[in-house]
Amino acid sequence: MPKMSLISDALVLAQAGSAAPAPGGGILQVLPILLIFGAMYFFMIAPQRKKQKEHEKMLTTLQSGDEVVTTGGIYGTITNVKADRFVIRVSDTTKLEVGKGFISTVVKRDDAALTDQK
Repeated sequence: MPKMSLISDALVLAQAGSAAPAPGGGILQVLPILLIFGAMYFFMIAPQRKKQKEHEKMLTTLQSGDEVVTTGGIYGTITNVKADRFVIRVSDTTKLEVGKGFISTVVKRDDAALTDQK
């Protein structure tokens, strides 16, 4: 049994002696992690935020008469704009209320509304 103790003590002493940090090694160890987070921001987070701002701007400019597509793939024309949702006409007899966040793209803007704004 004493042999195991001597061997383990020798291993602990050997590891403790080799654990001395190199001068200036602290900043060099953190630098790759910072570079990875920087790359993630510029390649993933920043473009997503830009896309989200464009979508919010598109939602604020929608008016009655604009033809839109929902995230579910339903095409319709906006007939009424409410505080938190749009009423879209899907066919002559069918109207749906859709949350503002579920409008994905604008197919065609109402030309009369565009000339009124200019």
